[in-house]
Amino acid sequence: MSGDDDGPGGSHYVAEFVPPPECPVFEPSWEEFSDPLGFIGRIRPLAEKTGICKIRPPKDWQPPFACDVQSFRFTPRVQRLNELEAMTRVKLDFLDQLAKFWELQGSTLKIPVVERKILDLYSLSKIVASKGGFEVVTKEKKWSKVASRLGYLPGKATGSLLKSHYERILYPYELFQSGVSLMAEAGEMSRNTELKKLQIFGAGPKMMGLALGAKEKEGCVKGLCLFLGVPKHPSPFCQGPNLQNPSRVVSHSLQGLSRVVDLYVCLFCGRGNNEDKLLLCDGCDDSYHTFCLIPPLPDVPKGDWRCPKCVAEECSKPREAFGFEQAVREYTLQSFGEMADNFKSDYFNMPVHMVPTELVEKEFWRLVSSIEEDVIVEYGADISSKDFGSGFPIKDGRRKLMPEEEEYAISGWNLNNMPVLEQSVLAHINADISGMKVPWLYVGMCFSSFCWHIEDHWSYSINYLHWGEPKTWYGVPSHAAEQLEEVMRELAPELFETQPDLLHQLVTIMNPNILMEHGVPVYRTNQCAGEFVVTFPRAYHSGFNQGYNFAEAVNFCTADWLPIGRQCVSHYRRLRRHCVFSHEELIFKMAADPECLDVGLAAMVCKEMTIMTEEEARLRESGVLMSEEEVFELVPDDERQCAACRTTCFLSALTCSCNPERLVCLYHPNDLCSCTMQKKCLRYRYPLEDFPSLLYGVKVRAQSYDTWVSRVTEALSANLSHKKDVIELRVMLEDAEDRKYPENDLFRKLRDAVKEAETCASVAQLLLSKKQKHRYYPELWQFDCFCMKINDVEEFHDRAQEAMMDEVPDSAKLQMLIDMGTGLYVELPELPRLKQELQQARWLDEVRVTLSDPQRVTLDVMKKLIDSGVGLAPHHAVEKAMAELQELLTVSERWEEKAKVCLQARPRQSIAALESIVNEAKNIPAYLPNVLALREALQRARDWTAIVEAIQNGSNYAYLEQLENLSAKGRLIPVRLDALPQVDSQVAAARAWRERTGRTFLKKNSNYTLLQVLSPRTDIGVYGNSKNRRKRAKELIEKEKEKDLDMESLSELEDGLEETRDTAAVVAVFKDREQKEVEAMHALREANLAKMTMVDRIEEIKFCICRKTASGFMLQCELCKDWFHSTCVPLPKSSSQKKGSSWPAKEVKFLCPLCMRSRRPRLETILSLLVSLQKLPVRLPEGEALQCLTERAMSWQDRARQALATDELSSALAKLSVLSQRMVEQAAREKTEKIISAELQKAAANPDLQVGGLNSDEDIREAYGYDIKVSTPRKSPLVPRSLEPPVLELSSGAKSQLEDLMMIGDLLEVSLDETQHIWRILQATHPPSEDRFLHIMEVRISCRYSKQGLIVTGQKKKSNLSL
Repeated sequence: MSGDDDGPGGSHYVAEFVPPPECPVFEPSWEEFSDPLGFIGRIRPLAEKTGICKIRPPKDWQPPFACDVQSFRFTPRVQRLNELEAMTRVKLDFLDQLAKFWELQGSTLKIPVVERKILDLYSLSKIVASKGGFEVVTKEKKWSKVASRLGYLPGKATGSLLKSHYERILYPYELFQSGVSLMAEAGEMSRNTELKKLQIFGAGPKMMGLALGAKEKEGCVKGLCLFLGVPKHPSPFCQGPNLQNPSRVVSHSLQGLSRVVDLYVCLFCGRGNNEDKLLLCDGCDDSYHTFCLIPPLPDVPKGDWRCPKCVAEECSKPREAFGFEQAVREYTLQSFGEMADNFKSDYFNMPVHMVPTELVEKEFWRLVSSIEEDVIVEYGADISSKDFGSGFPIKDGRRKLMPEEEEYAISGWNLNNMPVLEQSVLAHINADISGMKVPWLYVGMCFSSFCWHIEDHWSYSINYLHWGEPKTWYGVPSHAAEQLEEVMRELAPELFETQPDLLHQLVTIMNPNILMEHGVPVYRTNQCAGEFVVTFPRAYHSGFNQGYNFAEAVNFCTADWLPIGRQCVSHYRRLRRHCVFSHEELIFKMAADPECLDVGLAAMVCKEMTIMTEEEARLRESGVLMSEEEVFELVPDDERQCAACRTTCFLSALTCSCNPERLVCLYHPNDLCSCTMQKKCLRYRYPLEDFPSLLYGVKVRAQSYDTWVSRVTEALSANLSHKKDVIELRVMLEDAEDRKYPENDLFRKLRDAVKEAETCASVAQLLLSKKQKHRYYPELWQFDCFCMKINDVEEFHDRAQEAMMDEVPDSAKLQMLIDMGTGLYVELPELPRLKQELQQARWLDEVRVTLSDPQRVTLDVMKKLIDSGVGLAPHHAVEKAMAELQELLTVSERWEEKAKVCLQARPRQSIAALESIVNEAKNIPAYLPNVLALREALQRARDWTAIVEAIQNGSNYAYLEQLENLSAKGRLIPVRLDALPQVDSQVAAARAWRERTGRTFLKKNSNYTLLQVLSPRTDIGVYGNSKNRRKRAKELIEKEKEKDLDMESLSELEDGLEETRDTAAVVAVFKDREQKEVEAMHALREANLAKMTMVDRIEEIKFCICRKTASGFMLQCELCKDWFHSTCVPLPKSSSQKKGSSWPAKEVKFLCPLCMRSRRPRLETILSLLVSLQKLPVRLPEGEALQCLTERAMSWQDRARQALATDELSSALAKLSVLSQRMVEQAAREKTEKIISAELQKAAANPDLQVGGLNSDEDIREAYGYDIKVSTPRKSPLVPRSLEPPVLELSSGAKSQLEDLMMIGDLLEVSLDETQHIWRILQATHPPSEDRFLHIMEVRISCRYSKQGLIVTGQKKKSNLSL
């Protein structure tokens, strides 16, 4: 959680709500559930440590809902959520006061927005005050620190902006609160040294023209005018037209009447000039200059204006205590439910039953802490069941109960019965106290809440949720109650100034996370339908409803509450708070009838009475002479309240004849009146002499039980010679029944002993009468009239008794005794018991053997053992083993379920959380598959994290494939891996870069991968489709090893790049592949050029990617020098090529698909990709290949530039440029000639155009200024074909150098300007004889076909045309 702990005014709680720990939950058995207060008493030591607890009744306990739904009508309370929270309400109150101040000044408060959020004026005011005030902060230049405290980022001039807002909005209010503006008398202001020292800080100019001359000072009252800076542009608080308001501005028409003007003088400066700036207060008609006010006003206010005195008077009025308003509308349960469900479903935009409780909880605490959002809900709270009917069935005679309702009508858990149970203290109060003895009903909706409070008189409370959505509770144990109060007073002192008993009003809530940050322990629970929530004495509790529900609550008090109740009365006395009932009256009323008290309650009443009587005796020693007895219980409570502390008097009170109606308790004798103590009268309920007798009855009741316990214990533990008589035991039992002693274990033992003794007496009578002879009764040994001594039987009896006394039954010994007893001739009562213990012993042996091997202890095995042990007779060893087994089973099931939840949790849990779970579960001696799976998952998570850390801490980045494998494995691990999102983001970024690079390089539907394109070629000379190319490459390696061509498969390069982790090694591999690629290309070019010398065998030579003979129109690749059918490869496009025209052979450079594998982007584009690559913390084989390719390209570019920079080649380039310019001009002329020719043809075809027009070609030539000639179109704008090639003559060395550079440049998958320059030069140097290869091929083919008798004339003509 975040918040500013540096001082007051820190930023409010804005972090996400973190649920407090859960309170304990109890699930009583039917036996435990039968005694409500007894069960609560047993769980109290544990539950009171958390303040609240939840109780789930047995599943079959489901009381029917008894309210009449049709006639149930109620009016709920209205709750504004952001007014509930203490710190939020303090801010709202501050803003209300600030707005009221400016409204009285004739302005409207508009809260500014800073950095896209509303400025927290309250926090700004508190922070500035904590740093010494506006002047100190401005002088010491601390506004940037103020901005930082408010949560604004540094470096945005926010401090100056905050200073401006503070000076404009808060500083005038601060001065008003300090009382400066009320010093209206000029003399007082001039004498005030602090005002003289006051420095005025402001952004705007000071008011000008207000200084007094020396003569003017002598003629008027001397004073001091304080001026605040006024901005050049008035703020929204002071805007308005500069008009004279007749209601408060003195009219100019009064200037000539001196006597009238003198009636309106400024109370600050004492002068009456500047009538247009003289304001009249709308409250008291006092007059003030606008520039004399503090702060000064730039213009006459638009609205009503109040002077500083009236503003102070208005703002000092006590504010109305905060409380909830009643709604206007009356609801039925159905209409309220419809409204509540619609509200929740609309708010969360989902069905009400699908909204998670965690989401509602977080949203509730966000709303109560928000000033901007104003959410209003309604809550049907504190509805008396006496008027509207209880949700439980009750026997009140109004209606006849159904048979299934009878059980619940008398149940102790029925909240109508719990306060008046025998053990409850409230049963001794006759009055029906609404809310304490009479249950209250609560109809809730989503976000409706109950604020922090403790119950009246610090009593217990119990709440039952009849139906509906859950109710979320928060509790603070009693030992932290004062700590909670101190924290709330510290954080919201303004609320306690106006309402000292704020926490008793049930109108204030505070975020549990804030309380926990200040050391207050807070616990929570979600109460579902059919569950109880119990709050313990002085345990603060609060909460809210998750949705539409119906609950019922009541108070109760047990014996342990009595000392707490007495402390509560003392607390109320200090707070001057009314008591609901008189605690003294309750104690003495119980003491008056001690016999009807529960013995435990009697003992506690005895202790309390002793303390009260001693304190009362001490207080009565006050020197009062007069006294009289009075029966206070007959006096109404409001007439016997102490006038000082409002405590309800019972034992005594003081009155005085000067004011008979007024009385005080003995703790405040001086607050009664100013009379002496001798004149005051002591009114008492009991004289001091009666206290011992009242105390004696309770003491006897409490001690009688102790005496009875000692007597019964002695009787039941007596040996044979000191046995008690049956009649004496029966008397003790009847005494306990008459006195209503608690039926505990001792009571039951006594009852069993009396019953057993009576049975033995009757059996002894039968034996003495010889009616039964073959039965042995060991019980008869306690009677002196029997002496049956049979040696074997006695031995068996002794050994059996010894065996049955063993702590743990011995199966071997028991089996031996059973065999021995079976051989006797008498019926032995020990035999059945021995057989039972033998079964117990064998079961215990099985349990012991099973538990010795934890791998065998599965949940099913434990359940089977428990099921088999349930049918055994009771035995402490069996019960102990059963308890251990049950505990082990419960623990195992709980941990199995917890492990299952952890494995399936969404979102997944952290490694630390799972480690704690696994560490706690590792000591369970059982086989737990889910725990083992969780342990395995945790180990996998640790290993995965270690791998990621090793990669991140390594010297080199990891490859993408490694991270992809890690990401895939991490998603399969059911543990939250903190590094997984980072790995996923790195993988996504790397994939995005690879896709972008692929789009840059790869052609559409390319058969190459990106890595193949970026890497040097290893398949040079291999033809075919992508499926069998690698296979053919391997075959070629086997067949052509003698040609020194490196035809290694592409996979080897890919594997080499991916397996290499060292950058230097990657570069070395790449350089090696480059060298082999160049060598392979040289060999391939030589082989393809050699085909030109085999004209005689032209029909045997394979060309193209189809590896067929030459036919039709063919193109030669500029790189590999092989020939390709025009139907097998795409034709290159020329900028001058038009639709329908034949392809110009030498206008563009042709590279075959095997040589030009990619789009060949420009180097600048590649460099931008490399910049993006440097930002990736991932290694990609494609990235390293791209780096090597770029380095290779740049190296080649440097070589090319050096070559082109020589004198020979630079002059060649210049010559080509001149020739190109000429060709451009000639192409333009040719285009114009074509247009003119077309016009001439149109004119010749249309006789109408010749009339009066141009009659001949010469006229047209003269008109256009051209000499039209028939010319053939140029094939290339780069190489002037009109000139006889070669155009350029280069030295053999330069030409060879350019050809080598051209080949290597064409191998690069990069577009460089230098490759175009070199190609242009080489094109200009080619002799025309190089075009004869295709012509020779066509002639050879034509001749071969002619010899076969075929007609090939048309085909030859077509081929010649295409060439």
